[in-house]
Amino acid sequence: MQPIEQNNVRLAATVLLVRDKKPGSVEIFMVQRPGRVDFPDLHVFPGGKVDEADFLPDLCNGIDDEIASRLLGVSAGGLRSWVAVIRECFEEAGVLLADRHGVPIDFNDRAEIEHIASHRSQLIDGTMSFGEFCQAEGLSLACDRTLYFSHWITPEAAPRRFDTRFFLAPMPAGQEAIAHEWETEGGCWITPEMALSNHKKGAWQMISPTLITLEMVSAYDDMDSLFKAVLAEEHYPDLTTDRRFQGMHPLR
Repeated sequence: MQPIEQNNVRLAATVLLVRDKKPGSVEIFMVQRPGRVDFPDLHVFPGGKVDEADFLPDLCNGIDDEIASRLLGVSAGGLRSWVAVIRECFEEAGVLLADRHGVPIDFNDRAEIEHIASHRSQLIDGTMSFGEFCQAEGLSLACDRTLYFSHWITPEAAPRRFDTRFFLAPMPAGQEAIAHEWETEGGCWITPEMALSNHKKGAWQMISPTLITLEMVSAYDDMDSLFKAVLAEEHYPDLTTDRRFQGMHPLR
């Protein structure tokens, strides 16, 4: 199984949580990193480090470790990236990409919202594991609705390096994205075009993987065309010398 960390490079996973915006565009949920963490103050997509405990094959819908590892081009352990990105999406954005007894999670009343929010806090402060949370709530993870999108490795010159897999997931109906105050400085829904404009004007700080990802998504007018392209792996741009220099790698 691929090591969690090797030669100062740590595995990580990031999610593009998207929804349609009419007319003719999509929105992505983005968060701002707090000043005390890796990549401080940057606007990014929710995500974080892959943990050893993220290997939860019995909880994953529609994909096993053999398929996941083949998609990522690793020998084993690829499924951890799907679990990690679903966990991080819940911790940072409050969005749970999961089913309960085969039905997508729908936070349809105040008691349910408060109950799930208490578990979210326990996950973040380390008093409950993600596996324990899923078992207690009868959850299975929507890995089948979470698509592998891109692969980035922090360039060698950086002091902290990450081997990061980006994923794409639709915003579930019946939920609300709320950035966690411990994990982020806040979050918002925004079109790729507006996010890129904010960076150009100097209002937002973003690094190349985020900028290139926003450019990739901005080529699509709606979620349906975006997801079809990603499923067919037609969304990936040419790996130019500049993109490789910035850390972009082949999908596998």
